[in-house]
Amino acid sequence: MLAALMVLFVAGNLVTALAPTFGAVLAGRVIASFTHGAFFGIGAVVAAGLVAPARRAGAIAFMFTGLTVANVVGVPAGTLLGEALSWRATFAVIALVGVVGLIGVLALVKRGERPAGARVRPEFAALADPQVLLAMGMTVLGFGGVFVSVTYLAPMMVEVAGFSESAVTWVLVLFGLGMVVGNAAGGRIADRAPMPLLLGALVALAATLLAFTWGAHSQAASLVLVFLVGAFGFATVPPLQMRVMDKAAHAPTLASALNIGFFNLGNALGAWLGGAAIAGGLGLTAPNWIGALLPLGALVLAVAAAALDRRAGAAPAAPAVAAVRE
Repeated sequence: MLAALMVLFVAGNLVTALAPTFGAVLAGRVIASFTHGAFFGIGAVVAAGLVAPARRAGAIAFMFTGLTVANVVGVPAGTLLGEALSWRATFAVIALVGVVGLIGVLALVKRGERPAGARVRPEFAALADPQVLLAMGMTVLGFGGVFVSVTYLAPMMVEVAGFSESAVTWVLVLFGLGMVVGNAAGGRIADRAPMPLLLGALVALAATLLAFTWGAHSQAASLVLVFLVGAFGFATVPPLQMRVMDKAAHAPTLASALNIGFFNLGNALGAWLGGAAIAGGLGLTAPNWIGALLPLGALVLAVAAAALDRRAGAAPAAPAVAAVRE
């Protein structure tokens, strides 16, 4: 399955690179986008199944390191390549990188067999579990809070903090570095204390976004806060993804893939809320305090989930295993 998704990813980017019309460009992007949730969702299940139960969150975080590093390196590199050659060259190189990834999957990921009795129905039934739904709600709200602010970071940094437009790229790189650090630290801590990490990261994220409302007027404070938003936001990724997989332990694949989609839903929700605030005349810093409200909502869901854990005797869920054909 992972190999098939990589083939689709390569095909989508080749369609974009060779597109004769804008409609064809959009078609290529849609084709490539189909792979995102499924690849990272299945990849998380596979990664967790390759290590001891006590190291599953770290394995998930390690897989997501590719995503965070891509934001730090790939985005500016793609921009520079597009400026030096053309936007078509950027997508052609992305397709080539996809081919390298495909070769890596075929060479390094062991082919698993579907367990006897595996059925589609349990995958959908797992989505009715209140704990799975709570975790997905935390995903939407927590990530939504990050992107209420970050989506409008460029105009905020130029018009409020006073950075030049050329410096904004490096501010975004700093956000990406925060993502890398937060994801790595989150993976390490989540293997030992996933719920305390989740609660602490959500509180810290809300406090950071609230502080950013006033801190955006200072360049030095902005740099620190941008890094912390990335770090605290992505520190929630390993525990949330592992929690979804654990609570849907006997049918984790669909739940894991769907949770990746909810990260993207949070991205879209955050962008919409931030845009609505600015369009409503609340100012360029308003997305920060509005963004702070969303992780507080996720915190309420996390407290409810922890209460359900205690009510159930806090019995650990069976670890998710790779139940797909890699």
